[in-house]
Amino acid sequence: MIGQSNMAGRGAIDEVPPICNPELRVLRNGRWQPFFTPVNPDRSFSGISLAESFADAYQRDHGVTVGLIPCADGGTQLEQWKPGSLLFDHAVYQARLAERTSNIAGILWHQGESDCKSGLCDTYLERLNRFYDALTCALRLQDVPFIVGGLGDFLARLPEEGAYFDTVNRQLRAFADSHPRVGFASARQLAGKPDNLHFTAAAQRAFGLRYYEAFLPLEDKNRRFVEKSREDDALRTAIDGL
Repeated sequence: MIGQSNMAGRGAIDEVPPICNPELRVLRNGRWQPFFTPVNPDRSFSGISLAESFADAYQRDHGVTVGLIPCADGGTQLEQWKPGSLLFDHAVYQARLAERTSNIAGILWHQGESDCKSGLCDTYLERLNRFYDALTCALRLQDVPFIVGGLGDFLARLPEEGAYFDTVNRQLRAFADSHPRVGFASARQLAGKPDNLHFTAAAQRAFGLRYYEAFLPLEDKNRRFVEKSREDDALRTAIDGL
C-alpha cells in the first residue's frame, strides 16, 4: 500500500460494515498481525482504505492468507517518493521484511492529488515512470502486478486541484497503458467526502473492488510469464546437461 491519503484511507469507519475475514493480516513491526482497522494508521484520523476490500476479494478467490503492508502517507507529493527518500526506503524495507515470510503478489498505488499543481502536473508521468522503475528494480518485482487508481471526480470542485486533476488523471492512465504489468482502476463517479479530497468509506470499498478487477488479468499474465520462465530454465538446464 503506497501513495497518499486515499490509499491510507480516510473513509469513516462507522459508515460501512466491517470486513470480518480471519485470513487477513497486516504487517506491523515486521510481523503479521490479525487484520485491524484503520489498516494504514498514518494519521490519528485514518479510516477505511480501498486495500481492505481488495485483500478480502483476493483472499476469497484464492483461498490463501492475505497480508497488507501499509506504507501510504497522507498529503505526500510524488517527489517525496523518489528513490533515496524516506518514504521510498521505508516502503522497500517493509516489503523486504514481508518477503521473509511471504510472497508479494501485487503493489497498490494511489497518489496524485498533491501533484495537481502548476509546475508539477505536466511532468507527473515522467516522474512516476522513474519511481516505478526504481521501486520494482529495488525489490526485483518487475513482473508483479502494479495497480494505480484514478483521481476522484470531486477534485474538480476544488480551486487549485480542479484545474489540474484531469491532467494527472490522463497521465495515470497513460502510465498503465505503457506498462504490461500495470493496471488502471477508474475512480469515475465514486463519491467524495464534503472536503472534496477524499473518498467516502463506501466509495473506498467499491474502489478496492475496481483495483481487484484491474489486477486479475495482470495476475493471469504474470502466472503465464512465471510458468514460461520455469520452462525456459528447465530447458537451459537440460541443454547444459547434454
